[in-house]
Amino acid sequence: MSRIALLALAFASPAWAEEVNLYSHRQPELIQPLMDAFTAETGIAVNIAFVDKGMAERLKAEGDRSPADLVLTVDIGRLIELVEGDVIQAVDDPALTANIPAEFRDPANHWFGLTTRARIVYSSVERVKPGEITTYEDLADPKWQGRLCMRSGLNDYNVALTAAFLTHHTPEETTAWLTGLKANLARKPTGGDRDQVKSIWAGECDIALGNTYYIGQMLNDPEQVDYAKAVRIDFPVFAGGGTHMNVSGIAMTMAAPNKDAALKLMEWLSSDEAQRIYAGTNHEFPVKPGVARSELVQGWGDFTADTVSLADIAANRPAAVKLIETVDFDG
Repeated sequence: MSRIALLALAFASPAWAEEVNLYSHRQPELIQPLMDAFTAETGIAVNIAFVDKGMAERLKAEGDRSPADLVLTVDIGRLIELVEGDVIQAVDDPALTANIPAEFRDPANHWFGLTTRARIVYSSVERVKPGEITTYEDLADPKWQGRLCMRSGLNDYNVALTAAFLTHHTPEETTAWLTGLKANLARKPTGGDRDQVKSIWAGECDIALGNTYYIGQMLNDPEQVDYAKAVRIDFPVFAGGGTHMNVSGIAMTMAAPNKDAALKLMEWLSSDEAQRIYAGTNHEFPVKPGVARSELVQGWGDFTADTVSLADIAANRPAAVKLIETVDFDG
Protein backbone atom coordinates (compact mmCIF):
# COMPACT_ATOMS: atom_id res chain seq x y z
CA MET A 1 0.00 0.00 0.00
CA SER A 2 1.39 3.44 -0.92
CA ARG A 3 2.32 6.06 1.71
CA ILE A 4 -0.51 8.31 0.50
CA ALA A 5 -3.02 5.49 0.81
CA LEU A 6 -1.77 4.74 4.32
CA LEU A 7 -2.12 8.40 5.29
CA ALA A 8 -5.63 8.50 3.88
CA LEU A 9 -6.49 5.39 5.92
CA ALA A 10 -4.99 6.95 9.05
CA PHE A 11 -7.10 10.06 8.52
CA ALA A 12 -10.28 8.06 7.83
CA SER A 13 -13.42 9.04 9.75
CA PRO A 14 -17.16 8.49 9.22
CA ALA A 15 -18.26 9.79 5.84
CA TRP A 16 -21.00 11.94 7.35
CA ALA A 17 -18.69 13.74 9.80
CA GLU A 18 -16.90 17.02 9.05
CA GLU A 19 -13.18 16.70 9.52
CA VAL A 20 -9.87 18.48 9.08
CA ASN A 21 -6.60 16.70 8.33
CA LEU A 22 -3.58 18.43 9.81
CA TYR A 23 0.12 17.86 9.14
CA SER A 24 1.90 19.13 12.25
CA HIS A 25 5.57 19.83 12.88
CA ARG A 26 4.69 20.11 16.55
CA GLN A 27 4.27 16.97 18.60
CA PRO A 28 0.56 15.97 18.64
CA GLU A 29 0.42 15.99 22.46
CA LEU A 30 1.36 19.69 22.43
CA ILE A 31 -1.64 20.64 20.32
CA GLN A 32 -4.19 17.91 21.14
CA PRO A 33 -5.89 19.93 23.93
CA LEU A 34 -6.45 22.71 21.39
CA MET A 35 -7.94 20.38 18.79
CA ASP A 36 -10.11 18.66 21.39
CA ALA A 37 -11.58 22.03 22.37
CA PHE A 38 -12.30 22.86 18.71
CA THR A 39 -14.04 19.53 18.15
CA ALA A 40 -16.11 19.93 21.33
CA GLU A 41 -17.27 23.36 20.19
CA THR A 42 -17.87 22.65 16.48
CA GLY A 43 -18.30 18.91 16.08
CA ILE A 44 -15.52 18.91 13.46
CA ALA A 45 -12.94 16.17 13.97
CA VAL A 46 -9.24 17.03 13.64
CA ASN A 47 -6.89 14.26 12.51
CA ILE A 48 -3.21 14.97 13.22
CA ALA A 49 -0.21 13.47 11.45
CA PHE A 50 3.19 14.37 12.93
CA VAL A 51 5.68 15.37 10.22
CA ASP A 52 9.09 15.96 11.76
CA LYS A 53 10.99 16.88 8.58
CA GLY A 54 10.38 17.49 4.91
CA MET A 55 6.90 18.97 5.12
CA ALA A 56 7.15 20.81 1.79
CA GLU A 57 8.73 17.79 0.06
CA ARG A 58 5.95 15.49 1.29
CA LEU A 59 3.23 17.82 0.06
CA LYS A 60 4.96 18.13 -3.30
CA ALA A 61 5.15 14.36 -3.65
CA GLU A 62 1.49 13.92 -2.72
CA GLY A 63 0.29 16.68 -5.01
CA ASP A 64 -3.47 17.02 -5.44
CA ARG A 65 -3.91 13.57 -3.84
CA SER A 66 -2.69 14.85 -0.46
CA PRO A 67 -5.12 14.20 2.40
CA ALA A 68 -3.77 17.21 4.30
CA ASP A 69 -5.91 20.34 4.61
CA LEU A 70 -3.64 22.38 6.86
CA VAL A 71 -0.02 22.46 7.97
CA LEU A 72 1.13 23.68 11.36
CA THR A 73 4.81 24.46 11.79
CA VAL A 74 7.31 26.62 13.65
CA ASP A 75 9.80 29.27 12.55
CA ILE A 76 9.43 31.74 9.72
CA GLY A 77 11.98 29.78 7.66
CA ARG A 78 9.79 26.70 7.48
CA LEU A 79 6.76 28.76 6.57
CA ILE A 80 8.69 30.36 3.73
CA GLU A 81 9.74 26.90 2.51
CA LEU A 82 6.06 26.08 2.11
CA VAL A 83 5.45 29.27 0.14
CA GLU A 84 8.46 28.71 -2.10
CA GLY A 85 7.48 25.08 -2.58
CA ASP A 86 4.10 26.21 -3.95
CA VAL A 87 2.28 23.73 -1.70
CA ILE A 88 0.03 26.16 0.19
CA GLN A 89 -2.67 28.54 -0.96
CA ALA A 90 -3.60 32.09 -0.02
CA VAL A 91 -6.54 32.51 2.35
CA ASP A 92 -8.30 35.85 2.17
CA ASP A 93 -10.36 35.88 5.36
CA PRO A 94 -11.52 38.95 7.34
CA ALA A 95 -11.43 37.17 10.71
CA LEU A 96 -7.81 36.12 10.30
CA THR A 97 -6.61 39.53 9.17
CA ALA A 98 -8.55 41.20 11.98
CA ASN A 99 -7.21 38.91 14.71
CA ILE A 100 -3.58 38.53 13.64
CA PRO A 101 -1.33 41.62 13.44
CA ALA A 102 0.22 42.29 10.04
CA GLU A 103 3.79 41.64 11.21
CA PHE A 104 2.82 38.07 12.13
CA ARG A 105 1.19 37.02 8.85
CA ASP A 106 2.17 36.78 5.21
CA PRO A 107 1.38 39.94 3.21
CA ALA A 108 -0.10 37.66 0.54
CA ASN A 109 -2.07 35.66 3.15
CA HIS A 110 -0.30 32.34 2.55
CA TRP A 111 0.48 31.78 6.24
CA PHE A 112 -0.71 33.11 9.58
CA GLY A 113 1.11 33.21 12.91
CA LEU A 114 -0.77 31.67 15.83
CA THR A 115 1.65 32.10 18.71
CA THR A 116 4.91 33.95 19.12
CA ARG A 117 8.08 33.19 21.01
CA ALA A 118 10.96 35.50 21.85
CA ARG A 119 14.61 34.66 21.15
CA ILE A 120 16.11 35.77 24.43
CA VAL A 121 19.12 35.35 26.70
CA TYR A 122 19.28 32.66 29.36
CA SER A 123 21.41 34.19 32.12
CA SER A 124 22.93 32.47 35.13
CA VAL A 125 21.09 33.66 38.23
CA GLU A 126 24.35 33.32 40.18
CA ARG A 127 26.92 34.81 37.80
CA VAL A 128 25.06 37.42 35.72
CA LYS A 129 23.46 40.45 37.31
CA PRO A 130 20.04 41.68 36.13
CA GLY A 131 20.53 44.43 33.59
CA GLU A 132 23.98 43.32 32.42
CA ILE A 133 22.54 42.42 29.03
CA THR A 134 20.10 44.86 27.47
CA THR A 135 20.71 44.49 23.71
CA TYR A 136 21.62 41.75 21.24
CA GLU A 137 24.57 43.93 20.33
CA ASP A 138 25.85 43.48 23.93
CA LEU A 139 26.44 39.78 23.27
CA ALA A 140 29.44 40.59 21.09
CA ASP A 141 31.12 42.59 23.88
CA PRO A 142 34.52 41.03 24.83
CA LYS A 143 33.37 41.01 28.48
CA TRP A 144 31.50 37.79 27.58
CA GLN A 145 34.56 36.05 26.14
CA GLY A 146 34.40 32.34 27.04
CA ARG A 147 31.01 32.81 28.71
CA LEU A 148 28.51 32.30 25.85
CA CYS A 149 26.88 29.02 24.81
CA MET A 150 24.90 28.56 21.59
CA ARG A 151 23.48 25.89 19.34
CA SER A 152 24.55 25.91 15.69
CA GLY A 153 24.58 29.30 14.02
CA LEU A 154 22.77 27.65 11.10
CA ASN A 155 19.89 26.46 13.25
CA ASP A 156 16.62 27.92 11.96
CA TYR A 157 16.10 30.00 15.11
CA ASN A 158 19.57 31.52 14.97
CA VAL A 159 19.33 32.16 11.24
CA ALA A 160 16.09 34.06 11.90
CA LEU A 161 17.76 36.09 14.65
CA THR A 162 20.69 36.92 12.38
CA ALA A 163 18.29 37.89 9.59
CA ALA A 164 16.49 40.15 12.05
CA PHE A 165 19.82 41.68 13.09
CA LEU A 166 20.45 42.31 9.41
CA THR A 167 17.18 44.25 9.12
CA HIS A 168 18.49 46.65 11.76
CA HIS A 169 22.14 46.79 10.66
CA THR A 170 24.39 46.74 7.61
CA PRO A 171 25.98 43.48 6.39
CA GLU A 172 29.33 44.74 7.68
CA GLU A 173 27.91 45.40 11.14
CA THR A 174 26.20 42.01 11.15
CA THR A 175 29.44 40.29 10.18
CA ALA A 176 31.25 42.06 13.02
CA TRP A 177 28.50 41.00 15.43
CA LEU A 178 28.72 37.36 14.38
CA THR A 179 32.50 37.49 14.69
CA GLY A 180 32.13 38.87 18.20
CA LEU A 181 29.67 36.17 19.18
CA LYS A 182 32.01 33.48 17.90
CA ALA A 183 34.91 34.96 19.85
CA ASN A 184 32.83 34.84 23.04
CA LEU A 185 31.82 31.17 22.74
CA ALA A 186 32.70 28.94 25.67
CA ARG A 187 32.65 25.89 23.39
CA LYS A 188 31.83 24.87 19.85
CA PRO A 189 28.11 25.34 19.07
CA THR A 190 26.23 22.14 19.83
CA GLY A 191 22.92 20.73 21.04
CA GLY A 192 19.56 22.44 21.31
CA ASP A 193 18.26 25.30 23.43
CA ARG A 194 17.67 23.07 26.46
CA ASP A 195 21.27 21.90 26.27
CA GLN A 196 22.44 25.51 26.59
CA VAL A 197 20.43 25.86 29.81
CA LYS A 198 22.00 22.67 31.17
CA SER A 199 25.46 24.01 30.30
CA ILE A 200 24.80 27.16 32.33
CA TRP A 201 23.65 25.02 35.26
CA ALA A 202 26.85 22.97 34.92
CA GLY A 203 29.03 26.10 34.96
CA GLU A 204 30.29 25.68 31.39
CA CYS A 205 29.02 29.15 30.44
CA ASP A 206 27.10 32.07 31.91
CA ILE A 207 24.75 33.13 29.13
CA ALA A 208 23.09 31.53 26.11
CA LEU A 209 20.61 32.33 23.38
CA GLY A 210 17.32 30.45 23.38
CA ASN A 211 13.56 30.58 22.93
CA THR A 212 11.38 31.52 25.88
CA TYR A 213 9.07 28.49 25.82
CA TYR A 214 11.82 25.97 26.52
CA ILE A 215 12.03 27.26 30.08
CA GLY A 216 8.32 26.52 30.56
CA GLN A 217 8.81 23.01 29.22
CA MET A 218 11.83 22.38 31.43
CA LEU A 219 10.07 23.63 34.55
CA ASN A 220 7.43 20.95 33.92
CA ASP A 221 10.03 18.21 33.52
CA PRO A 222 11.24 16.74 36.86
CA GLU A 223 14.56 15.80 35.26
CA GLN A 224 15.22 19.32 33.96
CA VAL A 225 13.58 21.63 36.50
CA ASP A 226 16.87 22.26 38.35
CA TYR A 227 18.53 23.33 35.10
CA ALA A 228 15.70 25.78 34.39
CA LYS A 229 15.87 27.27 37.87
CA ALA A 230 19.56 28.03 37.35
CA VAL A 231 18.77 30.65 34.70
CA ARG A 232 16.85 33.89 34.36
CA ILE A 233 15.12 35.03 31.19
CA ASP A 234 16.49 38.38 29.99
CA PHE A 235 14.79 40.16 27.09
CA PRO A 236 17.41 41.95 24.98
CA VAL A 237 16.40 44.34 22.22
CA PHE A 238 18.02 45.48 19.01
CA ALA A 239 19.49 48.97 19.26
CA GLY A 240 16.60 51.14 18.13
CA GLY A 241 14.23 48.16 18.04
CA GLY A 242 12.65 45.50 20.21
CA THR A 243 13.02 41.84 21.19
CA HIS A 244 13.18 39.42 18.26
CA MET A 245 9.99 37.40 17.81
CA ASN A 246 9.30 34.26 15.80
CA VAL A 247 6.07 32.32 15.28
CA SER A 248 4.33 29.04 15.10
CA GLY A 249 2.07 29.35 12.07
CA ILE A 250 -0.62 27.67 10.03
CA ALA A 251 -1.34 27.48 6.31
CA MET A 252 -3.88 25.79 4.05
CA THR A 253 -2.50 23.24 1.62
CA MET A 254 -3.00 23.54 -2.12
CA ALA A 255 -5.05 20.32 -2.14
CA ALA A 256 -7.21 20.95 0.99
CA PRO A 257 -9.96 18.35 0.45
CA ASN A 258 -11.93 19.77 3.39
CA LYS A 259 -11.44 23.46 2.71
CA ASP A 260 -14.54 24.83 4.47
CA ALA A 261 -13.88 22.90 7.68
CA ALA A 262 -10.19 23.82 7.50
CA LEU A 263 -11.04 27.52 7.29
CA LYS A 264 -13.28 27.18 10.35
CA LEU A 265 -10.34 25.73 12.27
CA MET A 266 -8.02 28.51 11.12
CA GLU A 267 -10.51 31.16 12.23
CA TRP A 268 -11.09 29.43 15.55
CA LEU A 269 -7.35 29.22 16.23
CA SER A 270 -7.18 33.01 16.04
CA SER A 271 -10.03 33.42 18.56
CA ASP A 272 -9.58 34.51 22.17
CA GLU A 273 -10.34 31.04 23.57
CA ALA A 274 -7.96 29.20 21.27
CA GLN A 275 -5.22 31.75 21.73
CA ARG A 276 -5.37 31.26 25.52
CA ILE A 277 -5.30 27.46 25.22
CA TYR A 278 -2.55 27.26 22.59
CA ALA A 279 -0.23 29.83 24.15
CA GLY A 280 -0.78 28.45 27.64
CA THR A 281 -0.17 24.82 26.65
CA ASN A 282 3.08 25.66 24.85
CA HIS A 283 4.31 28.51 27.11
CA GLU A 284 4.22 30.99 24.23
CA PHE A 285 2.67 34.40 23.63
CA PRO A 286 -0.75 34.86 21.98
CA VAL A 287 -0.60 36.76 18.69
CA LYS A 288 -4.05 38.29 19.11
CA PRO A 289 -3.83 41.62 20.94
CA GLY A 290 -5.62 41.71 24.26
CA VAL A 291 -5.41 37.98 25.04
CA ALA A 292 -3.68 37.45 28.38
CA ARG A 293 -0.55 35.35 28.70
CA SER A 294 -0.50 32.34 31.01
CA GLU A 295 0.45 32.96 34.63
CA LEU A 296 3.87 31.35 34.13
CA VAL A 297 4.68 33.40 31.04
CA GLN A 298 3.51 36.61 32.73
CA GLY A 299 6.02 35.84 35.48
CA TRP A 300 8.86 36.27 32.99
CA GLY A 301 8.12 39.99 32.83
CA ASP A 302 7.18 42.54 30.21
CA PHE A 303 9.22 43.42 27.17
CA THR A 304 9.05 45.42 23.96
CA ALA A 305 8.53 43.18 20.94
CA ASP A 306 10.29 44.10 17.73
CA THR A 307 7.85 45.37 15.10
CA VAL A 308 9.90 44.34 12.06
CA SER A 309 7.77 42.23 9.75
CA LEU A 310 8.56 38.53 9.69
CA ALA A 311 8.24 38.74 5.91
CA ASP A 312 11.15 41.22 5.89
CA ILE A 313 13.16 38.93 8.16
CA ALA A 314 12.44 35.99 5.86
CA ALA A 315 13.71 37.97 2.90
CA ASN A 316 17.04 38.42 4.71
CA ARG A 317 17.49 34.73 5.54
CA PRO A 318 19.65 33.82 2.50
CA ALA A 319 21.98 36.74 3.20
CA ALA A 320 22.09 35.80 6.89
CA VAL A 321 23.07 32.23 6.08
CA LYS A 322 25.86 33.49 3.82
CA LEU A 323 27.25 35.71 6.57
CA ILE A 324 27.10 32.89 9.15
CA GLU A 325 29.02 30.65 6.76
CA THR A 326 31.48 33.44 5.92
CA VAL A 327 32.59 33.77 9.54
CA ASP A 328 32.59 29.94 9.87
CA PHE A 329 30.49 30.32 12.99
CA ASP A 330 30.28 26.60 13.78
CA GLY A 331 33.90 25.89 12.88
